[in-house]
Amino acid sequence: MNLIEEKGKVDAIKVAVIDNRLDAISKEIGQTMLRTSRSPIFSEARDFVTGIFDNQLRLVAQTAYIPVLMGALPYAIESIFKRFEGDIKEGDIYILNDPYHGNNHPPDITIAKPVFFEGEVRFWSVCKGHHADVGGGGVAGYNPAAQSIWEECIRIPPAKLYVAGELNESLLDTILLNVHLPFLVEGDLRCEVGACTKGERSLIALLQKYGIDVIDNAIEQIFDASEKHMRSVIHDIPNGSFTAERLIDHDGIEKEKMIKVNVTLEIEDERITFDFTGSDPQAKGYINSTMPNTASSAFLALFLSVGSEVRFNQGALRALEVIAPLGSVVNAAEPAPVTCCTISSAQAIIEAVWLALAKTVPEKVDACWGRWCAPATMGMNPRTGRPFGDIHFMCKGGGGASYGLDGWDHLGTVACAGGLRAPDPELHELATPYTVLQYEYWEDSAGAGEWRGGLGTIYRWQVNGEGISAANFGGGNRRETVPFGLQGGKSAPANQLYLKKSAEVIEVDAESFYDYELGDIFEIFQSGGGGYGNPLRRSIEKVKEDVHNEVVTIEKARNDYGVVILPDTLEIDLEETLKLREVS
Repeated sequence: MNLIEEKGKVDAIKVAVIDNRLDAISKEIGQTMLRTSRSPIFSEARDFVTGIFDNQLRLVAQTAYIPVLMGALPYAIESIFKRFEGDIKEGDIYILNDPYHGNNHPPDITIAKPVFFEGEVRFWSVCKGHHADVGGGGVAGYNPAAQSIWEECIRIPPAKLYVAGELNESLLDTILLNVHLPFLVEGDLRCEVGACTKGERSLIALLQKYGIDVIDNAIEQIFDASEKHMRSVIHDIPNGSFTAERLIDHDGIEKEKMIKVNVTLEIEDERITFDFTGSDPQAKGYINSTMPNTASSAFLALFLSVGSEVRFNQGALRALEVIAPLGSVVNAAEPAPVTCCTISSAQAIIEAVWLALAKTVPEKVDACWGRWCAPATMGMNPRTGRPFGDIHFMCKGGGGASYGLDGWDHLGTVACAGGLRAPDPELHELATPYTVLQYEYWEDSAGAGEWRGGLGTIYRWQVNGEGISAANFGGGNRRETVPFGLQGGKSAPANQLYLKKSAEVIEVDAESFYDYELGDIFEIFQSGGGGYGNPLRRSIEKVKEDVHNEVVTIEKARNDYGVVILPDTLEIDLEETLKLREVS
């Protein structure tokens, strides 16, 4: 140890090396999950998050494969520690999914393993993943008819899945007996356990290489650097109070009633408070948000805009505070149902924060992304003779445009920040009783602007089995919840979903159950993102290029962009275009 380290400071280069190694270990946990999972929700969609905590339960590093989970892990690890403080042994592995004991929503099951070194807990290796089933009365974990948490899932409070290295078989048996797809759930639980064990081994190797004192001091310096960076970013935002709100389509029970999420950003020097006091009371249905989900969504909105270059760890969180009244839709009280909070309410929370930020730093904020609306399905796959559970991740929408950039195409819900992967269509067909009929960009799905929104998708598939249950969840199907534009940019269209049966066409709503039969066809027209800036300022050549690429129609080019394209040659009528843009 050199002189600098003896005084409690670690050389900056060594701090950077340790910081990057901790980040890499969190990724190793995730790569292990990808390679060992049984469900395509893990292996294809990457619907999980991994993290490392120190012995003070502070978030040291994480990899947010699905970013809406990024701020939820601290609540889970604190709940586990509080329950078992004084009874944490080497070889213990903990499990949690109950949203009223520190989890975000039931399908995301947390697995945590304490990392012992020289007889003491030095780290925690943690992962949280979305399971194909958690029981209850729903489909693949989603129950739009639920009016209490007990109708949604098997509730697992903080518990020991392994006790001093030995599997708690009675607990595992209880869990598997209460789910519809036990072979998938067991496989993915063991996958999470293996991933945390991989993290444990790498963390022990790190401690062996540098020693406890160097690692502890380096972590303190990492936290201080992230806090300083976060506060410098906030310092560049004008002080003030900025309020905005967004709506949720409905809660699945009272379908005529929209639900309000309201946020006030209090920005004071180098600190931000997210105050959700003006939000509606908790709803009857399952779109209610838990505190971990609300905090995580608020943080995500910030880190996707002004804080995009800040390392997310405990140091950065020192500058942030979230206020969410208990009993509101953004901090539901037990026993309210909450499963859809990571989609329906998370989208509204992020959008509201962005609208508030746009009132003070609009050039740092995206226009609204397309909201996700898709089914979870479950039933028997006649091709394999086995039950299946599935979420249709292919129907991703578009990202919102930003100052200077068009939105990303086929990106997925803002709650995932582009991290949600679409499965390979052929692998999807192998795992489910479906045939993909159409999978392409939806023309005119993007909001117009000087920078246009990203494109949404058309996704159609045919059902090749009988008696399949579907729970459609999400939103963005109403005029009030379409993706907004910013700074003169236009909104994108609403989502459109249809279930085509032999004798009828059913217009599919969010938060609703449907049954599929052999030969049915399901269609999703998933919206793109909102536009940014006045569409009449978009380059005429870019509009022409979009028409040539069949992502913007001749009609939209004229009506929204003031660009006249000749239908026979697809060339620009420059004289008419200049007249139209001058008049507009």
